[in-house]
Amino acid sequence: MKITKNTPLKQVLAVGHPCKCHKCEHGCTMGSGFLVEEDIPRLAKYLQMSEEELKERLLEKEEKFNTTLWRPKILKEKGKPYGQCIFFNEKHGCSIHEVKPLQCKVSMGCSPYAEELDVWFTLNHFLNPYDPESVRQYASYLEAGGKTLPEAELQVVVPDKILLRKILNFEIVK
Repeated sequence: MKITKNTPLKQVLAVGHPCKCHKCEHGCTMGSGFLVEEDIPRLAKYLQMSEEELKERLLEKEEKFNTTLWRPKILKEKGKPYGQCIFFNEKHGCSIHEVKPLQCKVSMGCSPYAEELDVWFTLNHFLNPYDPESVRQYASYLEAGGKTLPEAELQVVVPDKILLRKILNFEIVK
């Protein structure tokens, strides 16, 4: 199967199977996956707390391409920029596996599509083609050699060539 920016979520979930193998859980020791808006009420209900309590106690915000999403807090090791997900237990694995964030569901380490699915998530949940700053940050990411997928070329994301030029030249700021 070929993964593109426009691959439907249903197909993405079919190839990003739910798994708890060592290779998949390794990512949990290095960080956490991002939640989409519909993940928050489901996770709060599972943990038997309010959405506000969940956000305050167990989640943190992170920005990419001028878009901010929630993710489980990371328990960083002293002096290191990474650490394990707050919901990961070395003995038992992911304590929220049944309701884990969408990015965790689709970016499984043992899937032959893992890297493409992670990029798919970024393109569909961080990149905002209607936000000039998001487009500029994405352009910088691509220029620096960032990974992308078919159907996510800048000229496809912003098909109006004049508009794209104005965004990239900061003629359109907001």
